[in-house]
This record gives sequence, structure tokens and C-alpha cells, in this order.
Amino acid sequence: MIYWHLFLAFFIPNIIGYGGGPAIIPLIEAEVVGRYGWMSGQEFAETLALGNSLPSPIATKMAGQVGFEVAGIGGAVAAVLATVVPSLLLMLGALGVLYRYRNSPRVKRMSQWVRPVIAVMMVWLAWSFFSEGVDSAGILHTGVIGTSAAIALLCFRVHPAFVVAGAVIYGGLFLG
Repeated sequence: MIYWHLFLAFFIPNIIGYGGGPAIIPLIEAEVVGRYGWMSGQEFAETLALGNSLPSPIATKMAGQVGFEVAGIGGAVAAVLATVVPSLLLMLGALGVLYRYRNSPRVKRMSQWVRPVIAVMMVWLAWSFFSEGVDSAGILHTGVIGTSAAIALLCFRVHPAFVVAGAVIYGGLFLG
């Protein structure tokens, strides 16, 4: 039964999510943390941080990691299949329809309405991670890491993988 639950936990966000991996992360979190309780919010944030530091699509990395932690190799396979196969099938089906009506005003309006929804979901996810950081590390450490990351990314254009590595090192030195 656990394989079926893992399949559903990743199948549903991938079917209803629009906009790729970053857009479905809040939906995956709702399933993994909220609905099934397989991870705490902090564990999910750490898994996401690790997944962001590695190459390849974030959704499949998250599925593999969560599936493996919950039910071993079989769980990882079930979660990754739930992530990849439905998206592939829907993409092939939708591609034909969207290509046929690509100049339609309705299709263009649909795309314009989806973007703000994704932005709101990303803000909610960022606020959720900030709250988890304050709860677990305190406002000082969360502020230092957040401010340093923002300066490194925006002012110095440091690659995000190096920013994540720096935050991990900081955490190991001052929070370990």
C-alpha cells in the first residue's frame, strides 16, 4: 500500500502542476509533509536544498529521495515513475492541442493567468522555508544566511550551487 501512496503523492502534483519542477514543489510538500507526514517541514526543506545543489530536474530528485526514505528502492522507483510517466503522457497529448491552437487568444490568456498563481505559490513556499529556518536556527542565523545568499546571488552573480554549499558550510560550523 505504501507504494500506491507514494505513487499518488507524486502523481497528483505532477498532473495538476503547471510550470515545471519549481512550480510543483509546494504541491509535493503538501502531500509529503501535510497529507502523509513522511517528513517534517525542515526535512523537506533540507531535501529540497540538497536536490537543488545537484544537476537534473528537481521533481525527479525529490521523488527519488522521498521514495527511498519512505520505502527503499521500490519506493524510489514508484515515486520517480509517478513523476515522469504521467508528465510525459500529458505533455505529448497537450503539445498537439497547444500547437494546433498556439495563436488562439484563449491559449495566450490561459498562460497569462497561470504565471501569477505560480508566483504566489513560490512566495508561499519561500515564506514557509523562512519560517522553518527561524524556528530551527533562529532569526540571527536565518538572517545571516538569507542576506549573504541574496548578496552573493544578486550582487556578485555567484552560482546557486556555491551559495547552497556556503550555507551548508555555515550551518555545519555554527549550527552543528
